[in-house]
Amino acid sequence: MSDIVRIETSQRMSRVVKAAGLVFIGGQTSADPTPDIRIQTASVLEKIDGFLAKAGIDRTRLVSAQVWVADIARDFAGMNEVWDAWAPEGCAPTRATVEARLAAPHLLVEIAVIALA
Repeated sequence: MSDIVRIETSQRMSRVVKAAGLVFIGGQTSADPTPDIRIQTASVLEKIDGFLAKAGIDRTRLVSAQVWVADIARDFAGMNEVWDAWAPEGCAPTRATVEARLAAPHLLVEIAVIALA
């Protein structure tokens, strides 16, 4: 059995878990309450980059992403604009995007990813 490494762990959750050759980064939201999907998406992706670095990898190792958007009709295109500029060419992960009510009214997007260690 392989070791499990947890990064930024609390009683409730770990921000990152490395196990079985994979890196799991839990859902990330923006700390910036600005009601702009581009700003919030960029903030979330910056956090993901930081957690990938803490795990010793970068976004070229992504294999899967899950994206939750509070208002998909309004914000899907803006989120994708930022995502497309961030995703490494030729290394796009699989991805699912859905509309969901997020944990707080000011949150517009939440993203979780899985990467190869």
